[in-house]
Amino acid sequence: MKRFAVLSTAALFVLLGAAALAYPQQDQQDEKQNKSDKDKPAKQDQKPQQRQQDANRQQEPQQQNERVQQQDRQQQERDNQQQVQEQQRATEQRQQDENRQAQQQQRANKQRQESNRQQQQPVQSQNQQRQREQERHEAQQQDQDRQQGERLSEHRQQQMVAEQQRRSAQFREEQNQQRERGLEQQRTQQLQQQRRTAQYRFQEDYLQRERQEQLRFQNERNRDYDRDPYYYSAPIYRYQRAGNYYEINQYGADVLRQAVNYGYSEGFRTGQADREDRWHADYQDSYAYQDANYGYNGYYVDRDDYNYYFREGFRRGYEDGYNSRYQYGRASGNTNVILDIQLSNILGFVSLR
Repeated sequence: MKRFAVLSTAALFVLLGAAALAYPQQDQQDEKQNKSDKDKPAKQDQKPQQRQQDANRQQEPQQQNERVQQQDRQQQERDNQQQVQEQQRATEQRQQDENRQAQQQQRANKQRQESNRQQQQPVQSQNQQRQREQERHEAQQQDQDRQQGERLSEHRQQQMVAEQQRRSAQFREEQNQQRERGLEQQRTQQLQQQRRTAQYRFQEDYLQRERQEQLRFQNERNRDYDRDPYYYSAPIYRYQRAGNYYEINQYGADVLRQAVNYGYSEGFRTGQADREDRWHADYQDSYAYQDANYGYNGYYVDRDDYNYYFREGFRRGYEDGYNSRYQYGRASGNTNVILDIQLSNILGFVSLR
């Protein structure tokens, strides 16, 4: 019985010990379960962060590539700018070099020209001197030819002197009649009424120059006919005017040439004056054309011949002056002269020798 009691007691202690051991294990399992349950949300919370980190890690190479590309573009732009600047500097340098070369070339050309001019100057001076000597020789030869040419008979010389005296007296009488008629004053008043200022100035200048010419001619009245070669020189030209033929010597021909040139010069100035006054072109309306005596002194040729050739030159000079051109003449110093070919056509001289 005691033995049963002891066994019962031992069995009771074993049961109590097993229960005691079971409770801690249960507690540990419960704690583990609770801990596992607590850990699960944490782990679940870590998944989006991990994905974000993974996404960031995936984006880092792309961003790195973009940064590298941007740096490459910036470097390329800097290289392009540097290249453009270098090209500009090279162009400027090339332009400067070309300018220096051009300047050096110009200086070299000037030096060569100056050297050539200095070398040619003595030659030109010698040529000019030879030309002047040749011209003097030709003039002397012409004078000798005239003096040694065919001389007129004494009777013919006396006839020419008588014609000259008649011609001079007639010219003086016509001048006096013209002054008495007051044509100059009438023409002056007409221009003032028409307000043709430029033409008025030209006419006043023309009249003043003509008076000075006449005063000079009056001082030459006492001419030595015996020593004047005009009166014993034979004709050398023939010309035609108004259907008639005339013969003339060198001195008379020179007067007619002068008439054409004087006419051209005065006509040119008259045309300019009418154009300046905005007046219609009309060379016959000019007092100088109507007068046609400028430069005539009553010697060597008839007044009618002088007037005719003066007006021929005047008409052509008026056209050139009014139209601001040089079709029939050219400028010569402070005046204008008719072209040689026009002079020859107007006079139409035919040599008798």
